[in-house]
Order: sequence, then C-alpha cells, then structure tokens
Amino acid sequence: MATKDSEGQPKYQRIADALREAIRAGEYAPGARLPGENDLMATHGVARMTARQALGVLRSEGLAESRKGAGVFVRAFRPLRRPGIQRLSSERWGAGRSIWAADVEGRDLVVDQITVTEEPAPERVAHVLDLAPDDAVCVRSRRFVLDGKPVLMAVSYLPAALVAGSAITREDTGPGGIYARLGELGHEPAHFREEVRSRMPSQDESRRLELSDGTPVVLICRTAFTGDGRAVEINEMVLDSAAYVLEYDFDA
Repeated sequence: MATKDSEGQPKYQRIADALREAIRAGEYAPGARLPGENDLMATHGVARMTARQALGVLRSEGLAESRKGAGVFVRAFRPLRRPGIQRLSSERWGAGRSIWAADVEGRDLVVDQITVTEEPAPERVAHVLDLAPDDAVCVRSRRFVLDGKPVLMAVSYLPAALVAGSAITREDTGPGGIYARLGELGHEPAHFREEVRSRMPSQDESRRLELSDGTPVVLICRTAFTGDGRAVEINEMVLDSAAYVLEYDFDA
C-alpha cells in the first residue's frame, strides 16, 4: 500500500509532481539525468519502492526514460504534431508529396523496415473491403523512425486484384505514395475515416517501438474510400503515445 503525506496524497505522487514541475521549469533540461532512487530516498526520507514509483510515473507519462546502467533521464525527444485532416488532402499526395512529411516539419524521418506481401484477407479486412473469403490482399508493413527513435508502425491492406502490377506492390511506391498510385489506377481516395483508441502495447510492439515501461500506444485505423463509396485501403497504425500530439483542425 502506498504511503501518504499529511494531505493524504501518496508520497510517490508528490515526488513525481515535484520532479515534473522542475522539468517544466527548466531545472532539468532535455537529456539531463534525474535524481536517482538513492537521491530521492535521502532528499524526501522515503523508502526505495516509493522513489522507484515516483520515477515510474514520469516514465509512464513519457517525460523520462531509463538508460540501462546509467539512470533515468529527461526525455529529449520532441513530440510530433499529427494534423489528422490536412495531411490527407489530395492537394498533398496528388502533387507527389508524402502525407508523412506533414508530420515531421523537416526532421529526419525514415522507414527502416518494410515488407510487401500478398496474403489471404483477414476476416475484419475482407468485411470492410467487401472481399470474398478467399480473396487476397496486398499487405504493406512499415516502421517509421524519427530522429533515430521508432515512433510508428503501419500496416496497409489493399485488394490484391485492384493493385496487381502497380507500384503499390513494390517497396517504393513513388511520389505521393499509395494514394497517388490509386488515383492513377482510377480509384482515387475521396473520403477517409479514422478510428482512434488507446491501450497498453503488446510485448512485440513495445520491443519494436522501443517503448519505456508503462507507455501506452495509440491505435489509428484509417479507411480510404473512393467517390462512389468503395473502400480501397485499410491502414492500421500503432503510435508511441509519448511521441505524438494528435491535432484536428476544422471549421464549425
């Protein structure tokens, strides 16, 4: 059971609050080492478990990260602002620009893992894409790394018969990416739907995104539709929640 101070607040939370305010005030700069468990025990007169819980709070909030054998440090990574509406404008991908470029503001974004395969459509995918149970889909799996830190994994599913022989079936889809190529095939996306939720990561997701303990992931499932309402792509994304600010800007 967590020990509490005179005001009834858990002591670890009080210590975490103090460290958080110090970070925000600039007392600990990005990349700076935070007081360790021994330091917190001596300063606040608490047990090791209490000190450990306090640092764990900052890690779970994405403010700090552990470095094996070195301690806990203020996270230096600057979060991405993801403009959920503007980034999907046809003026962007139709002009040969990547929709991902809207997020990074000139920072170094690379796709360091990519596979393109043809597989039987999973049931949930076949239902949305209106495919028969034995129909195949083109599956594009990618991992995005920003400034050396993995931030996003994305898997796109497209009807294999629809994209057969096109650049969509290759690792490099060319300027404008998948949506520009769909337009060339006569199936230009005209409408998008995104569903957003959050959960704790699987072991594999935590490993591939190099997440600090306690960091949740954001799940975004986007479906692209043509003007006549046909679903032509499903993109399932897993985001490091500490790496993103999801921004939605629209008129009333």
